[in-house]
Amino acid sequence: MSVFDDVIGHRRVLGLLRREAAAPAGAYLFVGAASVGKATVARRFAALLLCPEGGDHAGECRSCRLAAAGTHPDLITVEASGRSVGVDQARETIERATLRPVESVRKVFLFEEAGAMTEQAANALLKTLEEPTATTVFLLVAESETDLPLTVASRCRTVHFGRVEDSELEAALIARGVEGDRAAALARVAGGRPGLALTLAGSESVAEFREAWLRLPQRVSSRPGEAFLLADEMIALADTLVPEGVDAKEKRRARLALLATGLEIAASWYVDAAAVAFGGEVRNQDVPLADLASVPPRKAVRNAELLLEAVTDLAANLRPQPLLARLFVELAAD
Repeated sequence: MSVFDDVIGHRRVLGLLRREAAAPAGAYLFVGAASVGKATVARRFAALLLCPEGGDHAGECRSCRLAAAGTHPDLITVEASGRSVGVDQARETIERATLRPVESVRKVFLFEEAGAMTEQAANALLKTLEEPTATTVFLLVAESETDLPLTVASRCRTVHFGRVEDSELEAALIARGVEGDRAAALARVAGGRPGLALTLAGSESVAEFREAWLRLPQRVSSRPGEAFLLADEMIALADTLVPEGVDAKEKRRARLALLATGLEIAASWYVDAAAVAFGGEVRNQDVPLADLASVPPRKAVRNAELLLEAVTDLAANLRPQPLLARLFVELAAD
């Protein structure tokens, strides 16, 4: 039994972290797309660093069980207060970093939303990140290195998380009891994001979500009022897929991941439209070729680029509605 047993994909990263655990650096920065699994791996890596048996054991391990539950005395999770990690939380972290571990050989400080750190908080942490005690490890999780000041990112060992192949994601879902066709649909919609696939596993509207975004190119309008209504519709559709009972923070994460996936689906439509014009391979076989051929290749390429740029912009935007509405107007332009 290993702390990484339930992680989907990321074999290269997991192998790297197993090797790192023997002599860990003082700070790590895990970066990758939303819901790709970086926070899950960060929590498992924290358990590995704290485990007296090196994270591999035949039976139940008290240390790993406590770390998984977030109650290990030497695992300190620094959460955003509201929408940010402020300077007071940074100063408290600095004070706790000087203390000895309670029962493990080290302490681990986990920032699952490091990108929400204010500039003042980041500046306060700089010296501690640069010269941590020998018994302290910092794990920072963000979507991009640029979400943090360069001075902070440069003091961390950066670990990049890519997307998981659809086939691997599909196999993992089937192993978790998801029926084959549904697992394939989930993997396709999730776009290489295991966290999003697991979030959607209980939803009955996955196929409708993909179809709605594939119809988007036929519905965009240059009229701002119609664009805002369409943006509201797509946001509401994403919200219907978020499981009930999740807290506001998790709901926002899931919504943003779903909207990013929707934008990528729409971008794939325009890529197919350009491919049709030049006799290339079409990914979305269920889209009528006549629809794809209705868009000039130059516009198709431009719109695919606009959609993928919007995926990046979405992560930093607290109000997705105006961003999407403006995007839809741009997509409609000749």
